[in-house]
Amino acid sequence: MPGQQIAQANPPPDASLLSKEILKFEAQINTKGYLSPDEHMSLDLFTRAANYISAAMIFLNDNVLLEKKITSDMIKPRLLGHWGTCPGLVLVYAHLNRIIKKTGLDALYVVGPGHGAPAILSCLWMEDSMSTFMPEYSRNYSGLKKLISRFSVPGGFPSHINAETPGAIHEGGELGYALSVSFGAVMDNPDLIVACVVGDGEAETGPTATAWHAMKYIDPAESGAVIPILHVNGFKISERTIAGVMDNKETIALYTGYGYQVRIVEDIEDIHNDLAASLDWAVSEIKKIQKAARSGSPIVKPRWPMLVLRTPKGWTGPKVHNGEFIEGSFRSHQVPLPEAKTNPEELQMLQKWLESYGPKELFNRDGSPVDAIMKIVPEGGKRMGMRDESYKAYQPLQTPDWRNFTSKAGEDISCMKAIGQFIKEVVVQNPKTFRIFSPDELVSNKLDAVFDVTGRNFQWDVASRAQGGRVIEILSEHTCQGMLQGYTLTGRTGLFPSYEAFLGIVHTMMVQYAKFCKMASETTWRQPCGSLNYLETSTWTRQEHNGFSHQNPSFIGAVLNLKAQFARVYLPPDANCFLSTISHCLRAKNYVNLMVGSKQPTPVWLSKEEAEKHCVAGASVWKFCSVDEGVDPDVVLVGIGVEMTFEVIAAAALLRKLMPALRVRVVNVTDLMILSPYGKHPHALTKDSFEALFTPDRPIHFNYHGYPIELRGLLGGRPGTDRITIEGYAEEGTTTSPFDMMLCNRTSRFDVAIAAIRGGANYNKRAAVDAHEVVSYIKHLAQKEREYILKHGKDHDDIYVTPKFD
Repeated sequence: MPGQQIAQANPPPDASLLSKEILKFEAQINTKGYLSPDEHMSLDLFTRAANYISAAMIFLNDNVLLEKKITSDMIKPRLLGHWGTCPGLVLVYAHLNRIIKKTGLDALYVVGPGHGAPAILSCLWMEDSMSTFMPEYSRNYSGLKKLISRFSVPGGFPSHINAETPGAIHEGGELGYALSVSFGAVMDNPDLIVACVVGDGEAETGPTATAWHAMKYIDPAESGAVIPILHVNGFKISERTIAGVMDNKETIALYTGYGYQVRIVEDIEDIHNDLAASLDWAVSEIKKIQKAARSGSPIVKPRWPMLVLRTPKGWTGPKVHNGEFIEGSFRSHQVPLPEAKTNPEELQMLQKWLESYGPKELFNRDGSPVDAIMKIVPEGGKRMGMRDESYKAYQPLQTPDWRNFTSKAGEDISCMKAIGQFIKEVVVQNPKTFRIFSPDELVSNKLDAVFDVTGRNFQWDVASRAQGGRVIEILSEHTCQGMLQGYTLTGRTGLFPSYEAFLGIVHTMMVQYAKFCKMASETTWRQPCGSLNYLETSTWTRQEHNGFSHQNPSFIGAVLNLKAQFARVYLPPDANCFLSTISHCLRAKNYVNLMVGSKQPTPVWLSKEEAEKHCVAGASVWKFCSVDEGVDPDVVLVGIGVEMTFEVIAAAALLRKLMPALRVRVVNVTDLMILSPYGKHPHALTKDSFEALFTPDRPIHFNYHGYPIELRGLLGGRPGTDRITIEGYAEEGTTTSPFDMMLCNRTSRFDVAIAAIRGGANYNKRAAVDAHEVVSYIKHLAQKEREYILKHGKDHDDIYVTPKFD
């Protein structure tokens, strides 16, 4: 069975066994005759015109207003696009226009089914937002021809919504997080309403399942609101949807339980009155909730409105072909008439389909929409394609001087504790433009200093509602990511702290965001926005208590794979360097910043002055632990990451005792991207700079926090990589001691020292004489340490005492 078998178009769900009493929970409103005749006519004309353009965009490369009969040469050589969702998206756009024009509402439109790009582009063209940013898409015949003929062809608009689409803050290619993006967008935007269409296919995704709860984190006193619109057209690409086989009782029960007030919009014969009345009701409910909160009497657990819009898939398109249903079935999902260019019967059906909209009634002779359509189209910045929030709303953060939070070199300080104090002051200085999105790990990650000045923003919790908390804690990385994206793309700045092992959950979401940013950077009109800031801690090196499942640094590699223009990965070696790094990242624009560090107390190696220079350079020779300050080394030892650097320094101290003849240079890398071949990344070291740090020809051993293969890929374009050895996380771990984790993954001081001897002995004859003996002894020390751990269940008490160099 290659596709869903159906006995009728738009098949209804089977009746549930739930009580009819549940239907009482649906919002009941009077819709009959709701619109004036003029409004109804304008809405009808607008939707017909936009649907016509949407369909034409999929098929036509000429004759865009059917001035003559369509011939095969007027059909595009490749038919690409998704028709099935377009009529529903157009319908919602038209009705939002009506409310905006009538009331002055500030609204954004977020579309989960981003493959419905023809619907959005057609509406943007009719409201004349397109020509503001791209003058060639003027609201006349020339612009219309270009819009239709250049859709889904090389050099034209892609088949999905992306950053080239005015008004867009969500790409919608990967399904699942339109709703969380929408909720992030309205936070601290008190006058903004985001209408978010969630396709019934998208509603089956894990990210969407949790995002329905995001309204529990919206304080109506300080933030705007989202109108979720679950668009149920019943089918995915070849099968019915879950929402499509749920009847109204089941649907109302589900979303009422989530805390929504549900309104079903399904009167197909009178859809304009039904949807107009329902959207007006939704806006009025939002205003009631906001008014109560802003007057000091917030409603506890307010039932925010949501709509369930039931329309046939591919509505207004071809009904039946070759005895099979098209409208109201999965066959309308993409191109309903896929052989229109070569099949005369399908070409004739296309002609009839496009003519059914009556284009001569919809467009003037110059190609512009008729005046009756324009009566419901907003003007100026109220147009949804022209909202400032979508493309020019960035508000720079005010950040304190990080130097005021530093510690003296030699102290043992938690990186997270140190930056927690810094972030606390960021919260104070930016009460409406900075938020923390955390998957319920803020205290565990030792960032709880922020709770001295703010709280959580969980509106269903009596302890935190209506207090303006800056912290969103929800145990869904997907929802945190979506909210962060919406908050960032509408001009603010956020921070996403997480256990290292579980950031990978949002890997593809992060990649999709970076793709959006890439396309945004290639437009001439999108202005910069803040960076996406990830704070990765509770790392594998100190997850020995939670075990193997919590040991996974793979998110580093995910960021490394992004376009170099946007990727930034930092592994500051101590608290002072971390302070410098996070201060920079929170002020930077347009990047994906990943900061990796430890929450456990570790030595502060550098003074604030040294830390500043080190972070600006991205790497430096650490003279205090190098032989002869690093001059003329036999071997270069490189630490990347807090614990990895400690082990390198401990190895350098061990070698001073066991093999004093070996000349060791210690280098720390805090900005991972400097290692890229010159020209491959903006931060990459030149050949001369690389050799000045690492020598032109001496062996280099990297002790790296992530997977070694990542570093091999980064260094791959550098000359002389045969002199490089790398150790890092080797996918070895369990519930054990911290130092045993180093031993298991060959990143301990003993492993580093052995690598140093084996490499350096090739350049130091005196060291070569003793190399075998000393290496054997170091292996013995490692074995003894391992035996002690197994016997006593812990490391030696002095294993993490700061090494001394006298």
